[in-house]
Amino acid sequence: MQKTWFITGASSGFGKALAEELLKNGHRVIATFRKQIQADSFSASNSELGTGVVLNVNYSDKIHALIHRIITEFGKVDVVVNNAGYGLTGAVEDASDEEVRAQMETNFFGALKVTQEFLPHFRKNKSGLFIQISSQAGMVGVSGLGIYNASKFALEGFSEALSRETSHLGIKVMIVEPGPFRTDWAASSMIFTASETADYSETSGATKQRLQTISGNQPGDTMKGVQLIMEAALSENPPLRLPLGTLAINIIRNKLKQVEADIALWESKSKQTDF
Repeated sequence: MQKTWFITGASSGFGKALAEELLKNGHRVIATFRKQIQADSFSASNSELGTGVVLNVNYSDKIHALIHRIITEFGKVDVVVNNAGYGLTGAVEDASDEEVRAQMETNFFGALKVTQEFLPHFRKNKSGLFIQISSQAGMVGVSGLGIYNASKFALEGFSEALSRETSHLGIKVMIVEPGPFRTDWAASSMIFTASETADYSETSGATKQRLQTISGNQPGDTMKGVQLIMEAALSENPPLRLPLGTLAINIIRNKLKQVEADIALWESKSKQTDF
């Protein structure tokens, strides 16, 4: 059954791969790009089912105008994929206000605004699926990725709440948590803090070095990843969280074990704080 998908950040990574796979399977795709030439190329290459549009998710007024136009022009949108984003690497202390706000603006506020703008449309139709492209870093903090962690933790927080607010309306939410895949995330989609404190060379510095050498050698197969995203999205009951890859699953499970251990260690005293 053909569905209409709206995907932000389709110029590379999961956004690009997902758009291509959806088109191959006969779905309609409205994909956003930062540059007009990219949008035009996408539309020309996929004239029957694909439409490229220009959007920078950092500008909320542009989001409102574009989504209003899309709903008017295309009618029902079935699936919204918040994929636009990038990674900021560097110690928490080294991140400038400008770098922090830019990270949050794209990864959190942009996704939030797109979600908010589509919610009335989904409520009217009593159906719809939001796919939030998060990361294993949306569940597990990593030295050197603290600000990126913050943006993805925030994305997952409002998305989890949203799933509880809207399930009775036929609206679903699926948070995708990829581990390291062979996308551009560790290359062109990665930014490093301008400041680097030597005391963090063994923690955040080590993460930076690892990211600089891993690009192109990540264990995750992007095509297999988007195929699973499609399968889960089109299933009767998409999961709230979908970790992608063995590493993501192992890291998240270890986090859950650590949380349980922390709870158990102080549980008896913690319960004594009740009235």
